[in-house]
This record gives sequence, structure tokens and C-alpha cells, in this order.
Amino acid sequence: MVIEVRLYATLRRYRPSIPNGVFTADIPDGISVAELVEKLEIDPAEIHMIMVNGIGREMDGILADGDRIGLFPAVGGG
Repeated sequence: MVIEVRLYATLRRYRPSIPNGVFTADIPDGISVAELVEKLEIDPAEIHMIMVNGIGREMDGILADGDRIGLFPAVGGG
């Protein structure tokens, strides 16, 4: 199945060849967010928020064909 992945802010460094951080991934059916993160070799400790099709999800959420997943780091300011 194919999903769209969007890496935001500092997480974009995991895919430096994709400047806007948006790409498609062909993944096995029934894969969880945690398994996707592992497959993409992203440190899960850096992920603060996960959105799937605009809805907040946890790492154990199962992905479906055509999903749009956004991975966000913690954002600081002051």
C-alpha cells in the first residue's frame, strides 16, 4: 500500500534529498506508525505529535492505503 509521509521542521533532516519533507512510501499492509518510523530510521524520541489524515494518532495506530501521515518534532520558542 502507498501512503504520503510529511516530515516537519527538524525531522526533515532524515530525508535531506527531499527539501520539503513530503514523499510517498510503499509499505506493507497493517503496518503501525511505530513500524513506519522504524522503517524510515527516524528516532521515535524526536517525534512529539503524529497526525494521520488530520487526526492525532499514537505510535500503535495502524496505517491504511492512501493515508497521509505527518510527523512533528517538539517545537520550542520564547
